[in-house]
Amino acid sequence: MSIQDIAVSNGQKKSLLKAINDDSIALQEDEGDLIINTQAYIAKYPKLAESPVYQIVENETLDIDAEYWVFS
Repeated sequence: MSIQDIAVSNGQKKSLLKAINDDSIALQEDEGDLIINTQAYIAKYPKLAESPVYQIVENETLDIDAEYWVFS
C-alpha cells in the first residue's frame, strides 16, 4: 500500500471535505487526518487540474500512483 502524506491547514481540510462530500472517496479520522482514496477520486474527477484537491492544495505535487493521499 502506498500513501502520500501531505501537510495542509485545518481550513484546507474542511474545504476538501466540503467540496468532495463523498464517504466512498474521503474519510476524516478521529485524529483529524483526511484520507482520500486516490483511484476513487480520479474516477469521480477525471479532469484532475479542475478537481477540488488540485484547486485547494495548489502547490503540492500529488502522486496519482499512491493508493491514498493523507492530508494532515
